[in-house]
Amino acid sequence: MNITKPFASTLDLIGNTPLVLLGGPSEEAGCEIWGKCEFANPGSSVKDRAALYIIRDAEQRGELKPGGTVVEGTAGNTGIGIALVANALGYKTVIVMPDNQSKEKMDTLRALGAELVLVPPTKFANPGHFVHTSRRLAEETEGAVWANQFDNIANRKAHIEGTAPELWEQLEGRIDGFTCAAGTGGTIAGVGMGLKAFDENVCIALTDPHGAALYNYYAHGELKAEGTSVAEGIGQGRITANLDGAPIDTQFRISDEEGLHWVARLLKEEGLCLGLSSGINVAGAIALGRQLVAEGRKNVRVATILCDTGFRYLSTLYNADWLSSKDLPVFPWLRDAAGRSD
Repeated sequence: MNITKPFASTLDLIGNTPLVLLGGPSEEAGCEIWGKCEFANPGSSVKDRAALYIIRDAEQRGELKPGGTVVEGTAGNTGIGIALVANALGYKTVIVMPDNQSKEKMDTLRALGAELVLVPPTKFANPGHFVHTSRRLAEETEGAVWANQFDNIANRKAHIEGTAPELWEQLEGRIDGFTCAAGTGGTIAGVGMGLKAFDENVCIALTDPHGAALYNYYAHGELKAEGTSVAEGIGQGRITANLDGAPIDTQFRISDEEGLHWVARLLKEEGLCLGLSSGINVAGAIALGRQLVAEGRKNVRVATILCDTGFRYLSTLYNADWLSSKDLPVFPWLRDAAGRSD
């Protein structure tokens, strides 16, 4: 029996997440597909890692002092991670979030004691964008620092120093490919850089949702968005500081429908309740696995990120009326429970 050693601090609970072999995706891809269980972090998402590194970095630089405030613009999960880390270290938290994110994320942030500021969703070029609003609030708040997760490379450092070595050790130094979607870009860039330091032959693939511009950027050199997606926390229209220099070898574009297909299968077949970003990541991992198998690689192993828990989306992804309103397929068991015929 492998028993985890005891920790001296709750912050030590962040990272060192389990890795699990995904049966259905592995069968579909014809190779091993592994999922990093980031929902096992204290804040139930991969963003806990970035939150810890960003706050520790601000402390080390002398910008964040006792009793200070951390301000951030986020789709929700980074804010939850920041609120938990800030609570543990004695800081206050102000979170700016688009008002179209899940109610569960909003309720969670309020429950954690964060001051929540909701703004309308808009393009990054608009001064009212949640990122710009959070920067202004940080400038106006005494003793505050702006986390700046998109362009603060402490974000990707968390994955260079944490996630990538964990994957390498868990897979005993044998990993052929890694893929995930990009929001800030910190996870894919950091894991990519970290894995490439172990083995340059590890193939790093971007898995991009519709509505984001990075697929076209890495495929054709042009930031061009096509389509739309309801996925929260992923999709990017610019090259952030975290993405700058990311070692992307190939790229895939995954629809919400394909992502939801895997969300449903992982729940019904493997007992994993996940968000849409995880479903999109798994679909991308299958695509990457198939590509590596077709290239002639033997005993292929591909890893991806299971970003957060599906319990954070009960009012959206797991709600029949919400799915129908977005013209997305309703999971059969939700349709049956609601007595729907569509």
